[in-house]
Amino acid sequence: MNVPSTTPAAPTAPRRGRLALVWRRFRRGRAAVAGLVVFAALVLFTLLGGLLTPYTHTAVDFTALTQGPSMEHPFGTTAGGNDVYAQAVHGLQRSLVIAVTVSLLTTAIGAVVGSGAAYLGGGRAWGRRGERAVLGVVHFLMVVPAFLILSLASQWGSGDYRVLIVALTALSWMTGARLVWTVATTLREREYVLAARFMGVPGPAIVLRHLIPNIGSLLIVSFTLTVVAVVQAETALSFIGFGVQVPDVSLGTMLADGSASMTTAPWLLTVPATLLLLTTVSLALVGDGLRDALDPTSQAGGRA
Repeated sequence: MNVPSTTPAAPTAPRRGRLALVWRRFRRGRAAVAGLVVFAALVLFTLLGGLLTPYTHTAVDFTALTQGPSMEHPFGTTAGGNDVYAQAVHGLQRSLVIAVTVSLLTTAIGAVVGSGAAYLGGGRAWGRRGERAVLGVVHFLMVVPAFLILSLASQWGSGDYRVLIVALTALSWMTGARLVWTVATTLREREYVLAARFMGVPGPAIVLRHLIPNIGSLLIVSFTLTVVAVVQAETALSFIGFGVQVPDVSLGTMLADGSASMTTAPWLLTVPATLLLLTTVSLALVGDGLRDALDPTSQAGGRA
C-alpha cells in the first residue's frame, strides 16, 4: 500500500504586487526619494505653515514696512507691510493648486481623447476618418498662440485663478493626447482589445477598461512632469501680470514684487525663488524616478 508522502512542499515565494515592485524600484533612486521628501515637506508647509503665524497674506503691519527677517516676521515684510512668510505659504499653495488641478484635467482629457482616437483608427473606414479628424483638431490647437489667449483670458477674469485653470487646461491637453495616441495605436491591435471588439463590447467601455489602464504608467509620469510645466507657466504669467493678480498671491506675483527691490530687500526675491526652485527640482526628480520605476526595461531602478 502506498503511503502518501508527508514531506512538506517547498514554500513558494509570495508574489509581490505591482505597486510594491514599483515602490521598491523607486526608492532605490536616492535622488527620486530626496525629491519626494522635499516635495512632501513643501506640501506640509502649505497645509500647516499658516498655523505658525498670526498673519494672513493680506494682513498689514504698518509698524514693519520693508523689514528684514525677524522673530515676528521670519521671512521679513514687503513695502506694504505684508508678512512674507504668510504670503509664501499662500503663494505656494495657490501655485500648487493651479498646477495639480490643471495637470489632473489635462491628463484625463488627453487620455480619453488620445486613446479614443486610437480606438477609432483601428476600426472601420468611418472610424479612421474620425481618427484623422480628431488628430487634425489636436494639431490645429497645438499651433494656436496660447500666450495671447491666456493673457486675454486673465484680463477678462480679473486675475481669478479659476479662470487661469480653465485657460491653461484648454490650451495644454493636446500634447498629452498626441502622446497617448501614439502609444495607444500599438495597444489597439492586442488580443484583448480585438476580443472585446468581437464580443460587441461598446467602444467607450474598451477605451476605459482596456486602453487607458494599460497606459497608466505613462499617464502617471506625464502628470508629474506636467505639474512642473504648469508651475513654471503660472509663475511666468503671474510674473508679467497675466496670471494671478492682487489681492491674491502666487509665487509669480511674489517674484514680480521682489524683482523691483532685489538690491534693497533681497528677501522678497529670495524666498519665492527658493520655493520655486525646490518645487520644480523635487517634482522633476520624482518624475524621473517614477519613469524609471514604472519602465520594466530601465536599469536605473535595478532588478525587481
